[in-house]
Amino acid sequence: MAEQQQKQHTEGQADEDEAFEMLDLSTYARGHQWWNTVIGNNSGPMAEKYSVATQIMMGGFTGWCVGYLFQRVGKITATAVGGGFLLLQIANHSGYVQVDWKKVEKDVNTAKRRLKKKANKAAPEINTVIEEASEFVKKNIVVSSGFVGGFLLGLAS
Repeated sequence: MAEQQQKQHTEGQADEDEAFEMLDLSTYARGHQWWNTVIGNNSGPMAEKYSVATQIMMGGFTGWCVGYLFQRVGKITATAVGGGFLLLQIANHSGYVQVDWKKVEKDVNTAKRRLKKKANKAAPEINTVIEEASEFVKKNIVVSSGFVGGFLLGLAS
């Protein structure tokens, strides 16, 4: 009896499997990104897709979020760096730490020379990024201006 029930269960499961279609999720995900539902599939400027008010709201909201996060992270970073410098100075004046300032100056000058050499090599890559960003701003001037306004409001809040 148990074998018969298991055989019926297996046959019923086979019928259920045939009713479902196999879906390749990687192929589906490539064609259906979440931003396609928000922005759209074509890659033209946003001015062709949304009204001016919608563009300003989208840019302003994202700008405010970035500005707010930038403000919070900036305060935390400034507090950490300033506090660390203050503790280092207190430790130095108390005699816990002896700083060899000539070695520090020598290391800083060496680091400056290395950075100048690397900056000259990286300049073409930076220029292409700047060109792409300026092209995006030109194509989407309304969204960009909303973003800048939102960013400034986020910094102020």
